[in-house]
Amino acid sequence: MFTDLLSRVADQFDTSPWAGASGRRPAPKPLPQPLYTTEQRRRRDASPWTLVQGVLAPLQFAIFLLSLVLVCRFLWTGQGESVATASIVVKTFTLYTIMITGAVWEREVFGRYLFAAAFYWEDMFSMVVIALHTAYLAALFTGTLDTQGLMILALSAYAAYVINAVQFILKLRAARRAPSAWQGGLNGLAS
Repeated sequence: MFTDLLSRVADQFDTSPWAGASGRRPAPKPLPQPLYTTEQRRRRDASPWTLVQGVLAPLQFAIFLLSLVLVCRFLWTGQGESVATASIVVKTFTLYTIMITGAVWEREVFGRYLFAAAFYWEDMFSMVVIALHTAYLAALFTGTLDTQGLMILALSAYAAYVINAVQFILKLRAARRAPSAWQGGLNGLAS
């Protein structure tokens, strides 16, 4: 009896390819959880903020690309400081806009402004992105950093932005592949 219990417990952890050959079945792999419940999908599709996000995301990316070119041009040639600085400020305010409207969207779809289980880690890293962009504005307006330091800080903020954008793209691609109801999340971390 004890050995049977021990074998059943051990079988739960045995996922080796040889378990099937020995007559034991490997533990099934959990299926990925869909992003939205049926009701959340309905709210997402009905929300005007879905369209706003769909417009702002590529607009912000286009502004980012232009600003990145201007910042790199300034760092390489020393020319175009004011236009590079202006582009970073525009990029930052575009980021604030998409974050505010995204929080409203998240509230309509998931019932909370930020850190819904479905987008918990993306929202967490978004806070890093916002902090870096805000640090740039603070340094710009207080004169804490010289121009070179400001541009390096902007590039750091942009690197974080790219990581965050990839997070969201991967999440949304996964949602398209798994259209059925979302069942869980982070086990209450974002509750």
